[in-house]
Amino acid sequence: MTAATKPILTQLSITTLCRVTAALEVVDLVKRYGDRTAVDGLSLSVRAGSVTALLGPNGAGKTTTVEVCEGFREPDGGTVRVLGGTPAQARARIGVMPQGGGGYPGLKARELLTLFSRFYAHPHDPGSLLTLLGLDEVADTSYRRLSGGQQQRLSLAMAVIGRPELVFLDEPTAGLDPQARRATWDLVERLRADGVSVLLTTHLMDEAEHLADDVYVVDHGRVVAHGTVPELTSSTQAFVRFTGPAGLDVDDLLRSLGPDCVGKESPAATYLVEGPEGPQLLAGVTAWCATRGVLPENLQTRRTLEDVFLDLTGRELRP
Repeated sequence: MTAATKPILTQLSITTLCRVTAALEVVDLVKRYGDRTAVDGLSLSVRAGSVTALLGPNGAGKTTTVEVCEGFREPDGGTVRVLGGTPAQARARIGVMPQGGGGYPGLKARELLTLFSRFYAHPHDPGSLLTLLGLDEVADTSYRRLSGGQQQRLSLAMAVIGRPELVFLDEPTAGLDPQARRATWDLVERLRADGVSVLLTTHLMDEAEHLADDVYVVDHGRVVAHGTVPELTSSTQAFVRFTGPAGLDVDDLLRSLGPDCVGKESPAATYLVEGPEGPQLLAGVTAWCATRGVLPENLQTRRTLEDVFLDLTGRELRP
């Protein structure tokens, strides 16, 4: 984010009228496409004024769930309450950022955002949002000539221009450079600070770790884990991961650490060791490496959300 955008970020004020405890409540949602069940009894809740991440591999049911919540698809079972009513009743009070744009190709960025602002009674100033998201220099460029990242940022601006109470963000930073990604994170955090609720789908685990108050992991149409990031990543065992030369003697390492430790070498010469909780495991691993002239790199001493995600959904590629 450039220095020029920082003052605008602090000036951006979003008024929320939401008075419900849960901005979104999904209970036992079922959605089928012919013989295939895309969503199979899924339940989730988005607390008012919070950011909730919905994570899952391709085909897990995330997109279908979000489309039902947005009112674009009818459920085959279960209930969905959006801002205390049905998705159709809440449509004017939500913002939707689809993955893959959604703008009119021939309109300029400023024209497009101004057009969207006229759909709402109390919109944000389009110029302020363009500045906030670093789009000033391309404000008079047609949508079709914007880069993928610029189109993505403009889609985010269109999602929040109407001061929504609940925002659905689908892969909001896909294709963005680091500066634009951070500016997007800043905007999401500002939305939360102003009482706006956010349901975020992303394949970027660090993004979910950074932004989410609550996380739902879904697979095969069901919730397989739910909690805060600290709750999901907590462990009763100490955990050390590092990279080093391929082919280290893991059995010898484990013998040096004691009988209660387990470990393995993963692809790309990454080593994972687990054992009783406490600092002794890290000290033992680094001491073993030192005596063998090995410099452990990328040391990690806690589970990440990516570790949890892969443990729950598997490590094989999905189509």
